[in-house]
Amino acid sequence: MPFQLTSTAFQHENEIPAKYTCKGADVSPALAWSGLPAGTKSVALVVDDPDAPAGTWVHWVAYNIPPGVTQFHEGMPKDAQLKDGTRQGKNDFGKLGYNGPCPPPGAPHRYFFHVYALNTTLELKPGASRKELDSAIAGKVLSQTELMGTFRR
Repeated sequence: MPFQLTSTAFQHENEIPAKYTCKGADVSPALAWSGLPAGTKSVALVVDDPDAPAGTWVHWVAYNIPPGVTQFHEGMPKDAQLKDGTRQGKNDFGKLGYNGPCPPPGAPHRYFFHVYALNTTLELKPGASRKELDSAIAGKVLSQTELMGTFRR
């Protein structure tokens, strides 16, 4: 089975409902991944908007997700570390956890939900940035998958 990421909130390349954005409750959508490759020791997640005016804008960073965890429910807590050991980094809003799409009015933006299967757990403390995560996972990615949704205001 190929490594894949899905959501019950929206389909790949379709619009993200307002509930998951700054126009709604701004809660994280439910996500599920399957087909982790053999040897996966942890999973990482990054959500970003490459269409942001100032360059790619990071909406969520999570890492050290145990390989037995195959989904995030809707409205994940914004704690630095979850009970299962998952750690959350800081997004470009300067906050921990998920903050949803909130583009300026105009053309729709694309939001990529990236999931990485890693051959190790990371030595990153909670609150790491996307840049720190990218450095930590270099050479440790067994496989990756993504889900893309759009949103406009």
